[in-house]
Amino acid sequence: MQRPPLRQAKTIDNVFNSAYWHLGQQDFTINEIRTKLERKTENQEWIDIVLAKLIENGYLKNNYDFAIRYCELAFSNELGTGAIRRKLQLRGVPATEIDTAIEQVMDEQKVDAFEMATSRLLSKYDNFYGTNREKVYAQMATKGFSRLEIDHALSQHPERETLRSKLAVKADKADLTTEIIKLFNKGKGETLILQELKQRLIDVSDFEDTLYQLMLTGDIDFYQSCKNELAKKRYDLSDYKEKSKAYAYLSRKGFGSDEIKEAMNPDDN
Repeated sequence: MQRPPLRQAKTIDNVFNSAYWHLGQQDFTINEIRTKLERKTENQEWIDIVLAKLIENGYLKNNYDFAIRYCELAFSNELGTGAIRRKLQLRGVPATEIDTAIEQVMDEQKVDAFEMATSRLLSKYDNFYGTNREKVYAQMATKGFSRLEIDHALSQHPERETLRSKLAVKADKADLTTEIIKLFNKGKGETLILQELKQRLIDVSDFEDTLYQLMLTGDIDFYQSCKNELAKKRYDLSDYKEKSKAYAYLSRKGFGSDEIKEAMNPDDN
């Protein structure tokens, strides 16, 4: 449902009253109040007069004073400098005034960004079960902390060894037999399957035994798979260069030399 249009100001007093009402709700930047008043009137002269008077009488903070107050509250709530910059820029405060305000408040309050990051991390996480490294970094970055500050905070956490990557957490849940069959069904040979499992941090200590059992039951046949993959291509095996390309292709797919030779020279066997 659309909001009804704001009643337009007929006098400058109407503009003053609108500004007072908004500032009675919460603090706003000059840019934010200007935007609100421009919805009330198209008379820029009235808006400029109202803003100047509000600043003069202390109802409206100038950008620097607003940034100072915002930084004081933000640091007390353990918000990092990155988030402070983002939020103040969105509210129309110039970057130079933001940086100066951050520097001043950090100096006055003796703010240590590394200690603050550590404090927030320790209060947020008793341990890291149920989460992963990527989520922790993303959450801390959203709160305004840099990579270096997050690294430092993690180094101070007594349960830091329980923090694992998303890939490692997923790997713990993986079933080796299922994963081998999935990759085999995608036309991959033994060496490529093993390589991809390792890249995904899946435990491959039982790889050879598992693969042997799958071959015994007929679930996996690399010789036939190699032939199938070759059949998908149109290599002219009577041409030496084409044959070399075919060999290289199958080798990249992870097949062994015996499997490739049988696929390329079935009559020799």
